[in-house]
Amino acid sequence: MKDIVLTGRRQKKELLYLLGSFVAANLFNLGAILYYGSPMTEMFTSFFYVLVFTLFIYALTLIPRLLYNLLRKKRATN
Repeated sequence: MKDIVLTGRRQKKELLYLLGSFVAANLFNLGAILYYGSPMTEMFTSFFYVLVFTLFIYALTLIPRLLYNLLRKKRATN
């Protein structure tokens, strides 16, 4: 079996994508709080929902990034 190696550079990139997803999820949460006039304590009480939404956003961005990298590698080998 072939070993999969994730370089330090790739790990940092993925962590930045995850951080971006977390920031986007928090901004969506803040926007919903302001739109519906909820108390600002919702920022803390809905933290676990924000984490789940963060993973959802990350998964949505993962699919196009994987497809892009596969197509780019295929084009480089041809």
